[in-house]
Amino acid sequence: MELNDLLAPEAIVPLLKASSKKQVIQELSERAAKLTGLPQRQIFEKLLQRERLGSTGVGQGVAIPHGKLPELEKIYGIFALLDKSVNFDAMDDQPVDIVFLLLAPEGAGADHLKALARIARVLRNEDTLNKLRAATDGDAIRAVLCHLPESDAA
Repeated sequence: MELNDLLAPEAIVPLLKASSKKQVIQELSERAAKLTGLPQRQIFEKLLQRERLGSTGVGQGVAIPHGKLPELEKIYGIFALLDKSVNFDAMDDQPVDIVFLLLAPEGAGADHLKALARIARVLRNEDTLNKLRAATDGDAIRAVLCHLPESDAA
């Protein structure tokens, strides 16, 4: 599962303006609604429901909110670099400035898990995180996420 397969160019938000976890999820739900054709409210509610189980803030300033929706035909990813860090109730108590939203069809069990694992593996690399934070536009972000050296692709 490659990030290139999950991440359309229009699914990259270089400087998302948001002041809270809820606002980040709301903004990304709007983007996801445009990409998937599903109602924004449905996506937002699914993501909030998942957050109530435990924060998707995984540490190092990264959050990976995710959810499954029965109407989806395929897995969608949306990446956002926040213009300023927000509290995401992350495991390490650090604010989040990198968010990778993942939406999958209800029946995509193994593929959903593979995609989550791939995202987590890429976003735990400190060099990758530094490059993402230094990126100035969507093309630069996409280059970092989708064209990693072979050693990081494992």
